[in-house]
Amino acid sequence: MATTYKILIMGASYGSLLATKLLLAGHTAKLICLPAEADLINKEGAIVRMPVKGRDGLVEINTRNLPGKLTAGGTAGVNPADFDLVALAMQEPQYRSPGVRELLDAVAKSRVPCMSIMNMPPLPYLARIPGINVGGCRGCYTDPTVWDSFDPKFMTLCSPDPQAFRPPEDKVNVLQVRLPTNFKAARFDSDAHTAILRQLEAGIEAARFDTGGGKIELPVKLKVHESVFVPLAKWSMLLAGNYRCVQKDGMRSIKEAVHSDLEAARAVYNWVVKLCVSLGAAEKDLVPFDKYAQAALSLLTPSSAARALANGAPNIERVDRLVQTIAAQKGMKSEAIDQVVALVDGWVESNRKKAA
Repeated sequence: MATTYKILIMGASYGSLLATKLLLAGHTAKLICLPAEADLINKEGAIVRMPVKGRDGLVEINTRNLPGKLTAGGTAGVNPADFDLVALAMQEPQYRSPGVRELLDAVAKSRVPCMSIMNMPPLPYLARIPGINVGGCRGCYTDPTVWDSFDPKFMTLCSPDPQAFRPPEDKVNVLQVRLPTNFKAARFDSDAHTAILRQLEAGIEAARFDTGGGKIELPVKLKVHESVFVPLAKWSMLLAGNYRCVQKDGMRSIKEAVHSDLEAARAVYNWVVKLCVSLGAAEKDLVPFDKYAQAALSLLTPSSAARALANGAPNIERVDRLVQTIAAQKGMKSEAIDQVVALVDGWVESNRKKAA
């Protein structure tokens, strides 16, 4: 019988998608989330709806009907050493929250391997990329000190390429997948820790979901890569699409950000690709613009970062500023990127004044 693992997932929104895939493969997961989310998930399960190629409508998966076991709760009384792997699925600004900060620090000190599925790479992961001055990037983070206890050897990054959202008309335990692409993880420094990822990858690949009318293969796989640069493929997508949803007077959809001026989006995208290549990425580690542009056609709402700013958030993940900062370290500059950063800065500053 294949090894089953216990995985701690900090964050129940996006984290419930990863948890569902792990449970289908027979693993055990614990979600760290808000009390209202935890109560509902423990009572009714986490529900994920996703499109499946060749089928009409959405397939609904309830974690109560899967081989693995899911529990949910708050940060109190959680011992990271009880788990084989920790996944970070919250937005970067949330890690400084009371309780979350302390649990994250306990994760770091437990030396349990930790996989981030944030868009914003944790500072310890940046330390695994040659040629980045990590100290010079600290100002891009809401609170860089939350990462100080981590050994980079125990941290990896998984590009959260699947697009998912909480439907506003549904309960908080429901997640809907809009774009069912794969999680792409870089290997750990350690072969033993990487072997855990490889076994999770194989289990998710082999698992089949029983619809009641037969067993089917579900999309959204975990793909493990040897290159530390593979998860950085998301940077081009974020800068060409997600952050360019932010306009001076409001927000636009990702589709509009990319397709209202395709060549402008292509120029931004390819500039970020060039930055990743300058850091050491190979072209095969990255995603061609045309493939991304095709996917963007189905992204009909503003990005989560844009929606958060529109809703008054005083802090969001600043991958735009991180890319600008790392580019400056390599002697690269883009007026288009500078404009994106300035627009996001404007919204953040305005939101902070309103919150004060």
